[in-house]
Amino acid sequence: MNVTQELLSRLLANQPVTAAELALLLKAQGKACELIYATADGLRSRRMGDEVFLRGIIEFSNICKNNCWYCGIRCDNTSVTRYRMTDEEIIETARNAQRWGCGTVVLQSGEDPFYTAGRLGDILRRIKEETGLAVTLSVGVRSRDELSRLKEAGCDRYLLRFETTSNALFSAIHPDEPFENRVRCLTDLRELGYQVGSGFMIGLPGSTPEMIAHDILFATRLSLDMIGCGPFLSHPDTPLAEKPLLADREIYYKTIALLRLLNPDAHIPATTAFDALDPDGRNLVLQRGANVFMPNVTPGKFRRNYQLYPNKPCVDEDGAACAICVRGRLANLGRPVGSGPGHTKRLP
Repeated sequence: MNVTQELLSRLLANQPVTAAELALLLKAQGKACELIYATADGLRSRRMGDEVFLRGIIEFSNICKNNCWYCGIRCDNTSVTRYRMTDEEIIETARNAQRWGCGTVVLQSGEDPFYTAGRLGDILRRIKEETGLAVTLSVGVRSRDELSRLKEAGCDRYLLRFETTSNALFSAIHPDEPFENRVRCLTDLRELGYQVGSGFMIGLPGSTPEMIAHDILFATRLSLDMIGCGPFLSHPDTPLAEKPLLADREIYYKTIALLRLLNPDAHIPATTAFDALDPDGRNLVLQRGANVFMPNVTPGKFRRNYQLYPNKPCVDEDGAACAICVRGRLANLGRPVGSGPGHTKRLP
């Protein structure tokens, strides 16, 4: 048995591995790389089934108070046309997502102070009452009191990426907050009974396989209900403009596969950024451990102005077209659309 086979056997047996050992797998090439993918996809099929759950993203505001160095809607980017969807526009978009087969809507925005816990709570209650959909919020770091109020309003899940476990790198690219703030918020979410989603950007400037391995292990220690990761893609209107992709493009997909092997019962989405990396990127991720697809259901007139990274796909489409497209993609992969909200498989 070679090193790759031995490490994969240990992962399947739920035995601990070190960051150095994960880094060896992240560096795998050729047949060893294909073996990692096949093993992850097999585990996904056995533990999560072949269904793919649809979670429609509503990008309801691109206004943000923060100045993160990698983000296209950072507050200092004056080339962005700012917008906020009205409450009625958000509710109607949620109704459309339900009609298009989504079991969840993901309300995503910049860190926009306009959306207080009270205002978001009113929107949440209406979505729950009028559609019955599961609701995920992705609106940045909030206080424990705000998170408690949002949970009472009916929020099921919360998505907050920790982005990187390198304190030096986090501090460099997040001038507005410390890493500990993110961890505190994730801890609060767990204690308040949320289904918790987090993750990191793969291939931030200066990243090495060893650093990515530490990110994978940290995500695993958080015992997440959903792990959302995507490739770092440099935006031209940010301080990290023109930073190159990693030389080994497969490392982005190997990261997803290893996350599945370490987290057999977590939901793992094929995030949109993979389609910016490769036109078939999300298809490939679904064949390498992922089981969730997140179609963009944001109305077409807003999409072009919510570009966190360049070359974002489908900015000229509308929600109906995206819903039709994703069903075609899944049919070609032989994967059925999941029914219901697709809640966590983990025990409380």
